Amino acid sequence: MLSVITEAGVATSSPGAVAAATGMTAQAWLLIALPALGAALLLLGGKATNKWGPVLATAMSWGSFLVGFVIVIGMLGQSAEERAGHIALWNWIPAGGFQLSAGLLVDQLSMAFVMLITFVGSLIHVYSLGYMEHDPDKRRFFAYLNLFVAAMLLLVLADSYLLLFVGWEGVGLASYLLIGFWNHNPAYASAANKAFIVNRVGDLGLSLAIMMMFVTFGRVDFATVSGQAGSASTTAVTAIGLLLLVGACGKSAQFPLQSWLGDAMAGPTPVSALIHAATMVTAGVYLVVRSHAIYNAAPNAQLAVAIVGAITLLYGAIVGCAKDDIKKALAASTMSQIGYMMLAAGLGPIGYVFAIFHLLTHGFFKAGMFLGAGSVMHGMGDQVDMRRFGGLSALMKVTWVTFGLGWLAILGIPPFSGFWSKDKIIEAAFVGEGWRPWVFGGAALIGAGITAFYMSRLFFMTFHGKRRWSDSGPGAQHPHESPLLMTVPMMVLALGSAGLGLILGPTGLFSSWLEPVVGAAEEHAPVLAPTLLIVLTLAVVVAGLALAWTRYAAAEVPVRAPEGNLLTQAARADLYQDVINEGLFMRPGIHLTRGLVFTDSKGVDGVVGSLAATVGGVSSRLRRLQNGYVRSYALTMLTGVVAVLGVLWVMN
Repeated sequence: MLSVITEAGVATSSPGAVAAATGMTAQAWLLIALPALGAALLLLGGKATNKWGPVLATAMSWGSFLVGFVIVIGMLGQSAEERAGHIALWNWIPAGGFQLSAGLLVDQLSMAFVMLITFVGSLIHVYSLGYMEHDPDKRRFFAYLNLFVAAMLLLVLADSYLLLFVGWEGVGLASYLLIGFWNHNPAYASAANKAFIVNRVGDLGLSLAIMMMFVTFGRVDFATVSGQAGSASTTAVTAIGLLLLVGACGKSAQFPLQSWLGDAMAGPTPVSALIHAATMVTAGVYLVVRSHAIYNAAPNAQLAVAIVGAITLLYGAIVGCAKDDIKKALAASTMSQIGYMMLAAGLGPIGYVFAIFHLLTHGFFKAGMFLGAGSVMHGMGDQVDMRRFGGLSALMKVTWVTFGLGWLAILGIPPFSGFWSKDKIIEAAFVGEGWRPWVFGGAALIGAGITAFYMSRLFFMTFHGKRRWSDSGPGAQHPHESPLLMTVPMMVLALGSAGLGLILGPTGLFSSWLEPVVGAAEEHAPVLAPTLLIVLTLAVVVAGLALAWTRYAAAEVPVRAPEGNLLTQAARADLYQDVINEGLFMRPGIHLTRGLVFTDSKGVDGVVGSLAATVGGVSSRLRRLQNGYVRSYALTMLTGVVAVLGVLWVMN
C-alpha cells in the first residue's frame, strides 16, 4: 500500500493508492453478507425459524469471523505496504460530475475492528443461546444481533464516509431494536427512544461533516479526503473535524452526548456486552482515527477531541463510584474508558495506535465483565442491586475468576491487558509543552485512581464481604453458576483480558501492524520519566483498590444506600445530565414548539382565516342583491342613474 504525506508530515493511508483486492481479500464482502443473510432469514422466515434460527445466526457470525481470520492470515504473509486491498462493488451514486462507487477498504485498521467485532460478537451469540434460552421471542433477538454485526462491519469496512454513514445508521437502528427488545416494559421502550434520539443529534454532526467534505473536496471517499486534507483551508478542515467529533460523541457516549448510555442497560445483558464493549460505542473512536489526516491538519479540532476525552474519562469514573446497579456501573466504566481512547486519539500521531490498542483490550475485558454481570443476574433472579449481593465468590467460582481477570485488566495491574494499553495512553498524555501534559496527563492519572476505586467497589460488593441476600423466606435467592453456554465465552474473554496486551504490547506487533495506516508514532519524551509514571499510576491504582477494600469488603455494606454527600448524590443522578439536558434543550424546545404552533395557528392560519371570512362575509351580503326580482333590479338601476346624475351635477 502506498502512503500520502500530508502537510502535517504524517503518513496516512490512501485508499486510492491501494491495489484492487485479490485472493481471499477480494471475498471480504462475505464478512457483511453472512450476518446480513442470517438476519434476513430469521426476520422473513418468521416462526418457522424459531427452532434453528438462533443457531443459524450464531453460525453466520462465526462464519464471518472465519472469513476475517483467513484474510488476516493472508495479509500477514505479505509485506506491510501490500497488505491493504480495495474492493469496488458497484457504481452507487452516478450524479453528473459526482460519481461514488460502493466499495470496501480492507486494511490493517478495518481488519483490526473486523476481528474484534466478529470474535467477541460471536462469543456473545453463544452466550445468548444460554441467556435467552427461555425467551419466547429469541429468534427475533438473534436476528437483531446479526443485523447489528452486519451494520458494524459495513461501518468499518466502507471506503467512503457516505457508505460509512449507512453502516452508522444501521448500527443505530439495530441498537434501538436491541435496547428496546423487551419493549412491553415502558422504561425499556423509553430507554431505546432516548438512545435513538441522542444518537440522531450526533448523526446530524456527521451528516453535516460529509456535506462539508463534498463542498471542500468535491468527493467524500477516504482516498480523496485523506489525500487533500493537508492542502485544504484550515477553517474548512477544522469545521469538518469538529462536526465529525459531534458524530463521535453521539455514537461513543462522550461529553456532552453521553446521557443515553446508562439508560441503555435496559436491554438484555448480551446487548450491553455487544454495544458497550466491542462495537457501537467504539465507532466514534474508529471515525476519529480513520479521519486522522483531517485532525492532523486541524490542530484546534484535534485539541477538542482530547478535551472531550479528558472530560468524559473523569465524568464516567465519578458517576461509576455511586452506582449500585451493576450494569449501570459498568456502563459508566465504558464511558470513562472510551474517554481514554478519545484522549489518545486527540493527542495526534503519538496516540492513534494506543487508542486502537486500548479499544481492542477493552473489548475483551469489558465484554467479559458484562457477561459476568449477566451471569450474576442469572444466578440471582435478575437482581442488579449490588447492595443485595455479597459473598458470591464461593457459589459462582467461574464467574468470580473470569470477572476478576477483567477487573485486574481494567485496573491496569501488570501483566494484564489494561497495563499495556491504558498506561501507554497515560504516558502519551504527559507528552507535550505548556499546560497540556499536566492537564491531560493529570486527568488520565486521576482517572486511573478513580477507576481502581469504583471497579474494586463493584467487584467486592458483588463477590466478597458478607452475604446480603437470604436463601429462605419471601424474596429468597439461590445463587448458582451459569451453564457452560454462558461460562465458556466468559472464560475465553478472560484469557484475552489476561494475555492479549502481553502478546500485542511489549512485542510491538500491534504498533507495526497499524503503522502503515496511521503512520509511525512520534517519539517524544513525557515530562515525567516513564518509570516514574508507571510507579505513580500503580500507586494511585493500589490506593483506590485499598480504599474500596476498606469500605466494601472489610466493612459491612448497608443494604440501603446512605444519603451521602452532595457529590455522591450528584453522581447517583449522573451529575444531573438529564436535568441539564431538560433545562437547556427539552424545555426550551417545548416552549419553542408551542410558540411556533401558536404563531402558525393564530398568526398564519389566523390571517388566512380572517381573509377568508372577510371575503365570505362580503360575498354573502352581495349575494342578497341577486334575488331574482325585477323590481329590485329596476330600483337598483334607478338608484345608479340618480347617483350618476348627482355626480355630474356636482361636477358642473
